[in-house]
Amino acid sequence: MKLQCDVEVVNRLLPSMGVRSKGRSSRAVLSIGKHVDRSLYLLVCTAKDRGGAKYKLKENIEKFFTWFVEEGKATVRLKEPAIDICLSKADSSSLKSFLSAARLAHRGSDTDSLPLSSLGPVRARDVEKPKKKLSILSRKDYPLASSFPYSLEQLQVSYCRLTRVDLRMLSLRALRRLDLSNNHIKKLPSTIGDLSCLAELILHNNHLESFGDGLCSSSLQTSLQHLDLSQNQLQVLPARFCQLQQLVNLKLDQNKLLRLPFHMGRLSKLRFLSAAHNQLTVLPSSFRKLCLENLDLFGNPFIQANALEHTIRLTFPLKLQELASRAVVELRIPHGPDCVPLHLCHELDFSKSCSCGRACVDSYIQTAVSINLHLVSHTVVLVDNMGGTEAPVQKHFCSLLCYCEFMDGCLQRDLR
Repeated sequence: MKLQCDVEVVNRLLPSMGVRSKGRSSRAVLSIGKHVDRSLYLLVCTAKDRGGAKYKLKENIEKFFTWFVEEGKATVRLKEPAIDICLSKADSSSLKSFLSAARLAHRGSDTDSLPLSSLGPVRARDVEKPKKKLSILSRKDYPLASSFPYSLEQLQVSYCRLTRVDLRMLSLRALRRLDLSNNHIKKLPSTIGDLSCLAELILHNNHLESFGDGLCSSSLQTSLQHLDLSQNQLQVLPARFCQLQQLVNLKLDQNKLLRLPFHMGRLSKLRFLSAAHNQLTVLPSSFRKLCLENLDLFGNPFIQANALEHTIRLTFPLKLQELASRAVVELRIPHGPDCVPLHLCHELDFSKSCSCGRACVDSYIQTAVSINLHLVSHTVVLVDNMGGTEAPVQKHFCSLLCYCEFMDGCLQRDLR
C-alpha cells in the first residue's frame, strides 16, 4: 500500500522546548509493509531521505484526524515517537484507502488481506514536486510509454501531428489550460467537457470540422473563458454554443463560417471577439446586445443592408402552434423534449425578438439593417479596405404592422 502526497512530520515535544515547527511540507511516498521482524511499519520517503524513516504501526496510532479527507488532507498521530504525520495534496480516494489500511495495521487484525509494499528506497522522480506545466513541441518528445503527470494545470502539445485528442489528457482533472494548436485534429471528444477546471482551450491551426453540441452543455459552461478555434474548417457553430456564458475571449479567424451563433448576444462576459476571414454575410440579430472591448470582422463578404429587401414568413391568421410557441417564449415556460416534440424545442431555441419586444418563432418578417460596430465594441478593426466600420445585422418583425412602422421610421429619417 503506497500513497503519494505532501508530508510534514511535526514533533509534538518541540513546543515544550520552546522550538517552533518550520511548517514546511515536502513531497513524499508513504508505504505500509512488513519489516524483517515481521511487524507492520509506515515508511515515509522524501527527496532528502529517499531511504525513508520507519514508524511502527501496531498499537502505535493515538488518533486519526480526517475532517478534511475529501480535500486530500489528514493527520496520523503516533504515540511513539510523539509525532504528527500531516498529509496533504493527496488523491482523496487513495488517501481513504491508505488510512483504512493504517487502521487495520494499528489493530493488528486482518493484516494478511492488506496490500503491503516493500519498505525500500524510492526513485527520485516519485518524490519530485508535482509538475504544474508541461510543453511538448515535437513528435519525438511525445510520451508514448509514460503517462502525463496527474498534477498538470497547463499542458501544451503542438507540432506533434496529432489526429485526435489523447484520452490520457482527459484524466488530468486539475488542467486549467490545454493547448493543442498546430496539429491535425479533426474532431473533439465530448469528454473534454469533463475537465471541470478548464479555463483555456486553444485549438488554433487544426482540421476541426465541428464543435460538438455536447461540449456546450458540459462543465465548460462554468469554466471556459478563452477559446481559440482559429484556422480550422468550421462552417457553423452549434445552437447551444452560447451556453458557454463565461467566455471572455473567442477567436474564430480563418474558418469557413457561414454565420455566427444565433444567440450570440447571450455571451454577456465576452470582451474580445475575432472572426476575420470567414464567409459571414450578415450578423445575428442578438449581436447588438454584445459589449466588447475589441472586435475584428475583417475580410468577410458582408451583404449591403437594405430594409426593403425582406423575407416574409408570416401566415394570416397566425397558426395555433405559432401562438402557443410565442406564449412559451414570452412567459418563459420551461420546456424540453420530455414534454415538447424535439423539432419544436429546436424552433423555440431559435425564437426571434421583434423590435416591439414580442417573440416570433416560425412566423416573421426578416430583413437586415446596417449598424456601426462601435455600438457594440470600444475598438473595431476595419471591416473592409475602404475604412468601414459598419456591418449588416438581421432584424425580425412579429407582424406586418411592426414592419410597416419600422419602414415609416426609416422613410422619415431619410426625408430629414
